[in-house]
Amino acid sequence: MDKARILVVDDEESMCKFMEIMLKKEGYAVATSQDAHSALQRIRTEKYDLVIADLMMPEMSGLELLSQVKSLDEGVDFIVMTAFASVDSAIEALKKGAFDYITKPFKLDEIKIAVKKSLEQKSITRENILLKKELQSEYDFNRFIGNSPEIVKLKKMAEKIAKSDSTVLIEGESGTGKELIARAIHYHSQRSGQPFVTINCAALPESLLESELFGHVKGSFTGAIKDKDGLFKVADGGTFFLDEVGMTSPAIQAKLLRALEEKEITPVGGTVPLKVDVRLIAATNADLEQEVKQGNFRTDLYYRLHVIPITLPPLRERRDDIKLLSYYFVKIYCQKMQLEEKVISDETMERLLSFKWPGNVRELENAIEHAVLLSRGNQINLTDLPKKIQEDEKIDLVTEEQPTAPPLETIEKAYIFWVLSQTGWQKGKAAAILGIDSSTLYRKIEKYKLKSPSSSVGDI
Repeated sequence: MDKARILVVDDEESMCKFMEIMLKKEGYAVATSQDAHSALQRIRTEKYDLVIADLMMPEMSGLELLSQVKSLDEGVDFIVMTAFASVDSAIEALKKGAFDYITKPFKLDEIKIAVKKSLEQKSITRENILLKKELQSEYDFNRFIGNSPEIVKLKKMAEKIAKSDSTVLIEGESGTGKELIARAIHYHSQRSGQPFVTINCAALPESLLESELFGHVKGSFTGAIKDKDGLFKVADGGTFFLDEVGMTSPAIQAKLLRALEEKEITPVGGTVPLKVDVRLIAATNADLEQEVKQGNFRTDLYYRLHVIPITLPPLRERRDDIKLLSYYFVKIYCQKMQLEEKVISDETMERLLSFKWPGNVRELENAIEHAVLLSRGNQINLTDLPKKIQEDEKIDLVTEEQPTAPPLETIEKAYIFWVLSQTGWQKGKAAAILGIDSSTLYRKIEKYKLKSPSSSVGDI
């Protein structure tokens, strides 16, 4: 690791020599100047992490030097030394960007601690900048793979949206990449240094979801043994990604509306509202406008969420991107598995292009991972794909054989699965078609162990 570079500026030669010897013993690379002008010349041509300068010098004071240095390089830290203890001069130095203020005569430990703190803070700042750049790169809009006109237009729009602080509603089927777009928007926004918090509203029952979103106070319900911050509070200053917002109850919808309108939340069992500064990005695979018409979703909340809508097209509507995505996932998973990059056979690519992909990009990724893992040699063949995709089996409902009557449960299971498939696994819509409430549908899904074709992989 490179030594930290420090420049000491003092009109007294003895002080420069003393500081140079002392700081070199601490492991730093040290240079000295006995006047501010020569110090500025050094800073113009050399890179320093920290400047330690006397406040009272002829021709140019330490405060004037501080201003000049900051105009040349904002990233250089500054510590001021002076024999004239003055609160006013200390405040002035700090206002102009000095990191610390040391009064002569000082103890060795004082200057050592001040230098160490300055360089540690600089290191943390540098790491945060690098981390921010890495996150921006990881969630770059170009990571949303696709060259189709719809995707190019969508990415340009999302980049513009990122610069604002407006509420966003991302609509699209499961597996189309809603969370990926939400993260990209966050990490390219002014809130990128703050938390990105996410929750799937369909994954929790109403009572638990309310506590997770808004928090609760001790004793508000059985098991509430201490106060707990909700995710809105955790996301304060950052972005909150609310997935499957269409699955929320009327009571939670009312509290979400208040959070958007008043910028405040009230924990479960609490009486005092808490202010929160959160950018909300909501997502849904349901037709929220239709849910509003059916009375399942609040009209006022819908329009609050629908400030900037983004609609992600299903993979079957952008088939030109299937080949591009397939090559991308092959490259990624070959790298992860430390394999030589494989090629996709023509027959396999034809199958990938003709398949309907009900689970969208998520399902395609899962299929490619499966194929990379199971394929032998450097080529992915049709037999390496999941069996469902190899065969694209269709159930033949017409037969000459006399069928046996299936049990009632088998019929119910098949019908529920069919309705879920037809609605794109939008459980609220499916429950309405089946004539049952959402909680009953969830119990049926659990009872019959029904799963979406793309339920095994996280949203991309």
